[in-house]
Amino acid sequence: MGLWNFVKDAGKSLFGSKAEAAEAPKEEVLKSELKGLGLNTDGIDLKVEGDKVTVSGKAVDAATKEKIILAVGNVDGVANVETDHDDDTTEAVFHTVAKGDTLSAIAKKYLGNANRFNEIFEANKPMLTHPDKIYPGQVLRIPGGKA
Repeated sequence: MGLWNFVKDAGKSLFGSKAEAAEAPKEEVLKSELKGLGLNTDGIDLKVEGDKVTVSGKAVDAATKEKIILAVGNVDGVANVETDHDDDTTEAVFHTVAKGDTLSAIAKKYLGNANRFNEIFEANKPMLTHPDKIYPGQVLRIPGGKA
């Protein structure tokens, strides 16, 4: 099993009001978000228990599963994402964005070269739409990064 922690109140809001946002996201809402991002969820099931989402099943590939973990984890109201098959995500490296972070600084830390920021940007599409649009508490995948 794999367990990833997220900042519960820092994610994307999928709800219409503050009262709805206080509740745990529903499976249907998360599945709709994944579909809207164009992520292939074939073979994947989601289960929400409180502020924890369990991602079960095998994704089409490791990168897709990592993106699914991040897409549901970076939703307002989600604090943890757990997987039942971690064999396809054992090499995953994630970074929680801190205040003042840039993709260049993150690339320098994990990839050894600030100019490789675009690799991190590409690895986090479609969740990221622009390299400068990251926020504190957001979790990013680091392709080929060293923890």
